Amino acid sequence: MNPIRIDNYCFDRLHIWVQYDEARIGFTELALEVYYPEDRKAKGLLMFNHGFLIGDDLLYYPKRLLCMFLNNDCPLFRKNPSEYYNYTSAIVDRNWAFACVTACHKENEALPWTDFGGNPRVGQEAYTAASYLIRYGATNMFYNDSAVGKARFMANNRVVFAGHSVGGAHAQAAATGFANLQTIGKATGVRYDPVVYDREILPFHTDPLSQWPEEYRAEPAGLVQLSPVDMTQKALNFGMAPYRDALSTISMPVLMIVGGCDCAARKDSSPPAWSPDDQVETQFTQEAPAESESWAVVANVERGSHCGYLTRKNLLCSQADNASCGLCDSGEGYAADGDETRFTVELFKRFLALYPDEGGFEGDFCQWIGSPFITWLDNASPDGTVRLVPFAGSERYIDYAGSERCG
Repeated sequence: MNPIRIDNYCFDRLHIWVQYDEARIGFTELALEVYYPEDRKAKGLLMFNHGFLIGDDLLYYPKRLLCMFLNNDCPLFRKNPSEYYNYTSAIVDRNWAFACVTACHKENEALPWTDFGGNPRVGQEAYTAASYLIRYGATNMFYNDSAVGKARFMANNRVVFAGHSVGGAHAQAAATGFANLQTIGKATGVRYDPVVYDREILPFHTDPLSQWPEEYRAEPAGLVQLSPVDMTQKALNFGMAPYRDALSTISMPVLMIVGGCDCAARKDSSPPAWSPDDQVETQFTQEAPAESESWAVVANVERGSHCGYLTRKNLLCSQADNASCGLCDSGEGYAADGDETRFTVELFKRFLALYPDEGGFEGDFCQWIGSPFITWLDNASPDGTVRLVPFAGSERYIDYAGSERCG
């Protein structure tokens, strides 16, 4: 696809092959959708992991075979996650870039591996994609210095990782950074030192990521999780608990948003994203253990649904929003492309405003809790439309480990 320019932003879609580690046989195809400023001086990257499996095409194989004969490009799964997570208006004020990544783990509708919230490979892919975009920009011709020189658009390697649903759990892994991805990957059987290939019969390839100059590897600056869904399967080494343990020790802004009506994140997830019962282990309590120094903050949207964040309605995602789990009555939660969507865009806009022109958040934990973003969020109705639920025993609309830490 040729780049498309709208006002002062460009859109491009590119495909690469990734080998997770040189010792691992096989490749995974990644499709990256990226919006970047036309001046090619993006001050940061918002890297988004999508949730539910988007746009499955039952005729994928016949179409791919036909494309081979016609010498045409067949986009992976015809997935376009940015259609459903188009938060690009939130990045414009700060001149950031926004990207979505999707991957083909198994081209089989019965085994949609990319949809497993506990698959750490998907978080590794997000980190790989972010680093690739930082070093090479919007091109798959990474072996061509001239093409790379024209395609680069990042002014630094600062990345805020984010995701929705299972993508929220995937983003947890990516946000721990390269060293943790390697250490935890080695300990859990998903070794990580990726090599990128182009999509040719005799492909060019990059050096392993560990050999890249540090300034080209993504530097996590924050994490935003929208109703994260994990699917812990210890027998398969699936589950993000080790990455959440690492997040609990990292000093950077970490945010989780859950919904009052969100059955998928609060009931179906293993473990649940959050629970009003302090005795229940959740993703949030793993990120923010009691008495810890964690920076993680959670907020609960009144009538918040699982799909209300989406900028476009999707039938697959809407199956998660039903009344069967008893959190809300049918139809009570927000629908996609509505008030909760607009709240999400404003949330990202204000979250990115935390960051200076270079580097990470400037301040300690208490300055994060006292920041303009948290001051805005810690209200009954931050945007004047969507309402938040106050936390039990508190008059606050946010929660974090050790509420007495900042007075």
